[in-house]
Amino acid sequence: MPFSSLKLSPSIQKALVKNNFIEPTPIQEKVIPLVLEGRDVMTKAKTGSGKSAGYILPILQMLQNRQGEGKSKIKVLVLTPTRELTLQVAKTFEIFGEFMDKSPKVVSLIGGEGIGDQLYAIQQGCDILVATSGRFLDVLSKKQMNLSFLEFLVLDEADKMLNLEFAAELDLILESIPKKRQNLLFSATYPQKILNIASKITLNPVEVSIQEDVPTVESITQRAIEVNRDNRGPLLRHLIKEEKLEHVLVFMANKRATDNIAEKFRKYGFASESFHGDLLQEDRTYTLDEFKDKKIRILFATDIAARGLDIDNIECVVNYDLPRSPTDYIHRIGRTARAGKPGLAISFISHEDQAHFNLIEKKCKVKIEKEQIKGFELKGEAPKKEKGPAPVKGKKKSKKDKLREKAQRESK
Repeated sequence: MPFSSLKLSPSIQKALVKNNFIEPTPIQEKVIPLVLEGRDVMTKAKTGSGKSAGYILPILQMLQNRQGEGKSKIKVLVLTPTRELTLQVAKTFEIFGEFMDKSPKVVSLIGGEGIGDQLYAIQQGCDILVATSGRFLDVLSKKQMNLSFLEFLVLDEADKMLNLEFAAELDLILESIPKKRQNLLFSATYPQKILNIASKITLNPVEVSIQEDVPTVESITQRAIEVNRDNRGPLLRHLIKEEKLEHVLVFMANKRATDNIAEKFRKYGFASESFHGDLLQEDRTYTLDEFKDKKIRILFATDIAARGLDIDNIECVVNYDLPRSPTDYIHRIGRTARAGKPGLAISFISHEDQAHFNLIEKKCKVKIEKEQIKGFELKGEAPKKEKGPAPVKGKKKSKKDKLREKAQRESK
């Protein structure tokens, strides 16, 4: 089925052709007509399936049909979990709206950039607001933007957005926007606790998923290599050299570890860099662009790189540290094998990781034969776990209480 069969305007089809979008993906084929009908949609599809275009294209079509004269008003609010995905979605709106009679005005709200400039951009006229939830609430507290004309609420990577920490922020966001609106939720996974929170947003969504979707992408070769923790760095250097890996994304557990290992790899002559939330936004953008252009060969990153980033031709993803959840495992390895290309995902398994990796396999419905590399074999025995003291409850205010107190203070 070509895009032309989806009732998209000639101007949007012209942008699709210019950017080499010839046929819709299965999820786009299902979702675009539903959005055009004005339905609330909850979409489940694997990473890399084209979920974002599934809402961007029909929203642009509907905005074009309703375009009026005068200053632009905020009609669309898209919330994403990371700055990078926010910028990527905003850019995609601009690309596909390039040839519309009145190109939509898109404003990105992210931390790390001046809030005054972002407020000014909104006040100059804005059709589409793409934001991280934290920065959106910061701008909301200034009481200088009009959301009364909002028609669409989109949550991209909804499972990451709708965690229990986001619940408090969500209440404040929902209080600030019209109750009558079209709600679009897009994600790779919907655990039950997320479904419970999603019911606050929409009561009767059309649920869309692709039947052939599986928890992990079939075109990814998954390997699990047993190795002692202190031997992971040497093993990674060995694999990169022996298997001639040119474009590698390595996931680490924390920010400091990404900085330390990237510096160590540079000393060994590898073009490597770190990527995490403590970097200045301009540094994050620059690093990501350098990695996309393959000027950086190995990117050591925290999980902010696991969600929604569209980077072509990553041939290998390495779980240097295992992700906290099976869902995060799915998102991490989904950074490779994009657009149907093959990919490789390697997980390092130490004694301490065995039980957690078994859980990941069970939840993801895969069984990966563990292997060892000569010269880097797993040695010794697993350390015995010692039970720590019970957590003390009730000492700190919840995030929800803090957000409400902040909103109350700023409203006085």
